[in-house]
Amino acid sequence: MSRRPANTAATFGRYLLFQLPGTVVAALLLATLVRWEQLSLTLGLILFGIWVIGEIAMFPVLRIAYEPDDARGGGTGLEGARGIARGALAPAGWVQIGAERWRAVVADGAAPVAAGTTVRVLEVQGLTLVVEPETGGEVPRDGEEPPASRS
Repeated sequence: MSRRPANTAATFGRYLLFQLPGTVVAALLLATLVRWEQLSLTLGLILFGIWVIGEIAMFPVLRIAYEPDDARGGGTGLEGARGIARGALAPAGWVQIGAERWRAVVADGAAPVAAGTTVRVLEVQGLTLVVEPETGGEVPRDGEEPPASRS
């Protein structure tokens, strides 16, 4: 399952847009304190500068939360992924993809899937995967990813 790199400039713009209301409130609060002479103008500007620098410094930490779903995986990122049936899927059960276990159902018209069979994700419906058995694939051992998804 490959991830498409996100456009960092667009993600940063989205981040700034969401941070704008808090920055405006901080600016208004500081301006009010300066106006009422509770705070010097210099100290108000320094505090506002620290606020803005803090917002920019947090971007690398919070960046992934502002990327579009398809850039970091999301539901569509699972389509085509391969996993292992951890129990019989007749028609529903559990599938392991990488380190995660997902609720799964067998696609309409497909035969029930035995435990340990390699499956391929056809689509995602909410938090449930629609899968079909993978033919001719090597079955990985517990804790291993299926051969086709190793990178």
